[in-house]
Amino acid sequence: MSLLFIVFFSCIVLGSIVGFLAGVLGIGGGLIIVPTLVYLLPLLGINSDIVMPIALATSLGAIVITSSSAALAHHKNKNIDWDLAKPLMIVVALGALLGAFIADFLSAQALTNFFAVMVLLLALYMLMSIAFTKDRTMPSTVVLQFISGLMGIIASLMGIAGGAILVPALTYFGLSMRKSIGIATVCGVMVALFGSLGYIITGLGQANLPSWSIGYIYLPALLGIIISSSLFAPIGVKYASKLPVKTLKKFFALFLILVAIKMLSSG
Repeated sequence: MSLLFIVFFSCIVLGSIVGFLAGVLGIGGGLIIVPTLVYLLPLLGINSDIVMPIALATSLGAIVITSSSAALAHHKNKNIDWDLAKPLMIVVALGALLGAFIADFLSAQALTNFFAVMVLLLALYMLMSIAFTKDRTMPSTVVLQFISGLMGIIASLMGIAGGAILVPALTYFGLSMRKSIGIATVCGVMVALFGSLGYIITGLGQANLPSWSIGYIYLPALLGIIISSSLFAPIGVKYASKLPVKTLKKFFALFLILVAIKMLSSG
């Protein structure tokens, strides 16, 4: 019981960090939630074969709340281009649902390796793109929907909202950093909602799931994270509005690099 309390309290602290970063960087915090839960859950005696799916599912469940709070704040700050966002939201939702079913066919080690490699690739791209000058025009809606659908699948497999993928893609085509973060945040809500739904469906009836689970979602960890995350997301949005674009982008890249190093070194 004491270990459960420690995990619950740790998730409250985790949620405050996740909420702040969701507002600042346009991510739902999965890049922090997933590695942290992979470390915390075995303390409760949860089988190693299902730790990764539980971490991914619980991360997406928490992101539903975190990204919703951040998206509302971005909307109030007029950071979301809804004409551009709406066509992407449906496709990204379907991609996230598909990703959850794909994850059900992969081993825990395969999911962990996929997470680590994708984080490293994202980090390297963001680091290199800081020096790029962007004088490109937006592609067609169909192209953006294809990118968004692929993002939904990858994000669901990583337990993230997808901002780490969609933000670089949108800024590559010349959209401002703040507009890109705003759109990525609202799309992240769809990724988390439909991705977590997929993990609930695939987790039903699985053996060795801990008590207080709905599918692969572990409710004590989820509750701990969302208690504080929604309070800190609007604070992060305020900082995102004040930081210079280059500083924001460097912070984003550094964040991804640190996560990649941590995951690869523990793999």
